[in-house]
Amino acid sequence: MKKYATTLILLLAPLSLIYAQLNPAITSWLQNTTETGHYYMAGNATPIANGILVNCQLVEYSQDYVYVHATGIPAYPTGPFLDGNPSQASNQDVIFKYPLAPQANTGAAISTNGGNIGAFINGVALFDFRDGTSWDTASNRLCGGPGNPPCPGPPGTLQSWNRDAIPAEMAGFDCSKAHPAMGNYHHHQNPSAFKLDLTVVSDICNLYDADGLYAIDPDQHSPLIGYAYDGFPIYGAYGFQNQDGTGGVVRIKSGYQLRNITARTHWADGTNVPDGPAINGTYYLGYFREDYEFIEHPTEQDYLDQHNGRFCVTPQYPNGIYAYFATVDEQWNSFYPYAVGPTFYGLAQDRVVTSVNENTIIYDNTLGFAENDLNRTHIEIIPNPASDLIAIQLGDLITCDVVLDLFDSSGKQVRSSVIKKGSTISYFDVQTLYDGAYFIRLKTRTQQVTKKVMIKRE
Repeated sequence: MKKYATTLILLLAPLSLIYAQLNPAITSWLQNTTETGHYYMAGNATPIANGILVNCQLVEYSQDYVYVHATGIPAYPTGPFLDGNPSQASNQDVIFKYPLAPQANTGAAISTNGGNIGAFINGVALFDFRDGTSWDTASNRLCGGPGNPPCPGPPGTLQSWNRDAIPAEMAGFDCSKAHPAMGNYHHHQNPSAFKLDLTVVSDICNLYDADGLYAIDPDQHSPLIGYAYDGFPIYGAYGFQNQDGTGGVVRIKSGYQLRNITARTHWADGTNVPDGPAINGTYYLGYFREDYEFIEHPTEQDYLDQHNGRFCVTPQYPNGIYAYFATVDEQWNSFYPYAVGPTFYGLAQDRVVTSVNENTIIYDNTLGFAENDLNRTHIEIIPNPASDLIAIQLGDLITCDVVLDLFDSSGKQVRSSVIKKGSTISYFDVQTLYDGAYFIRLKTRTQQVTKKVMIKRE
């Protein structure tokens, strides 16, 4: 990792720094200095160790900023990427610098950009909707991206019709809905596994079983899953219906919808632009970002604004904060604009730095250690009865390692496993065990829960 500034001794730190430790922008990152990651190669259903530390390795803060050191590698396996992507997730050795008091943007809108626009709490990058491919009206074909000629203008210039990465790159996403760009593994969308959606739109999890950063639980407010480059938090798909924290937990909805158009000649605001391709089976509505329009919902507080966020109360911010949400539809499939954008609410800038150039305090995550409440966590054991393999899937975001022990009816421990923080699933191979009743004990440092499972091969 990169060098960082000499830290202050906690007892000598100003009170403002000590109080800053309560800021969720400091305490929410998943830290790890021992566990390394895994990846899948196409044709091999056994994950391969990559030897790279997962999640974030160090969090330090000053009075105004938090610095997060991370590899960009998640605790869940990455890959394979079945669209011919030659890249694998690689160590980004990155430092993110986030403001502890983010500011709203009162000037000209700041658009999201290609590349990183935020980071999840495991250090993995967030990208916006785009995949770098657009429509070149002059040549009447796609431009930019692999296999296409460059688009007109400087690199990164938005054209009149810009392709949406979620439908266009579906074949290249792994089970966790992510892929690498030159080694920079990233999500464009809600980081929950495809197989956990109510309607599954990709079968990649059937062959290369992975999981994701968290699992959607419709009965609980979604966890804080990351921070955008303006410093404001990003949550999962569910939140309190009303901005003041009342009304129960509901799916938080995008304010965007597909336009009712038959030809691509104008943007949603009426601007006459160079024509895009005809709407057909290849270039269907939703293939381009400009196929969407924003609709105000002034009386419905569970709809988001044009940035895909709202000011609201959350579990981490009981006094309220502006927050983005990773939007999904009724079937939990990702829905535009997915997380942040197409413009930021706050003052955004590139948050990657090469060093820490001020005195800081290292955040000791054991001091404010918060475990998952296993009694409230949705625990799914599938299949039950089982014959050869048992999967244990936990809802919500797992912020601490959960030890799994399998006992037979006499109380003898026969298997052991771990669901690592920043992942959601683990397995027991039970092919050699006798039929009968067994018990799975899930245990953290302070809690344990036991569930019954049957093994039956008849």
